[in-house]
Amino acid sequence: MSLLNLVLAILVPPVGVFLTYGIGTTLFINIALTLLGWIPGSIHAVWALYKRSELNN
Repeated sequence: MSLLNLVLAILVPPVGVFLTYGIGTTLFINIALTLLGWIPGSIHAVWALYKRSELNN
């Protein structure tokens, strides 16, 4: 997980998820959570990026 992706995941959650996953289910879930509130979207984005980096190691 790069620092830029982490910062984007916190500040603009859908952008951070999009750069990691592209267009897909994870992005749409994150957009829905971000529309419900910035904090749920940010938590999901950081979690998704962490899971992706965990799989790559």
